[in-house]
Amino acid sequence: MKLLDKIGLLIFSNLMLIISIILCLLIFGWLPVDTMYDITKLALNDPITTNVVLAISIICIVLAIKCIFFSSDKNEINGVKDGILLKNADGQLVISKTTLEELVNNVVKGFDSAQEVTSKITLDEEKNLIVYVTLNVKENAVIKELSNNLQTKIKTAIKKTSDLEVKEVNISIKELHTQETQGLEQ
Repeated sequence: MKLLDKIGLLIFSNLMLIISIILCLLIFGWLPVDTMYDITKLALNDPITTNVVLAISIICIVLAIKCIFFSSDKNEINGVKDGILLKNADGQLVISKTTLEELVNNVVKGFDSAQEVTSKITLDEEKNLIVYVTLNVKENAVIKELSNNLQTKIKTAIKKTSDLEVKEVNISIKELHTQETQGLEQ
């Protein structure tokens, strides 16, 4: 979420909270309507208070228009949602994140000691690829060696197939499958 969206949401949330509290107090009779009328009348007769209320109102109107009509979808990169746009002199190519995730899954499935893999591709602010891999491994796996091989192989595969650079490959081992567990599953 962009800074302007956060500020808009913060202002809107605070205003809605204040208005809701005042309305509840009025409905339950804990704040007399005459008192609220007198406070409003005093505030509108004071030029400084009137200017502050006017400025806040204008800011809220502008932020509301921005939030309603101008979306700031974080999943959209270079005008492409959930994908990566590559351009050259002949045209453009969009590679979806799902395609890259399937590529990563296929690379990991090529290792005998890796099982049940899920992957996720994200882009940081500089539009660098970051790969997250979660998998189960067999009990005879050398995890450090497996992870180093996976990181290298994944980076190479993505570079070879899409010409994209991978900043990081983060691997998370969820479970260690023993031979007994594997025998029961089959």
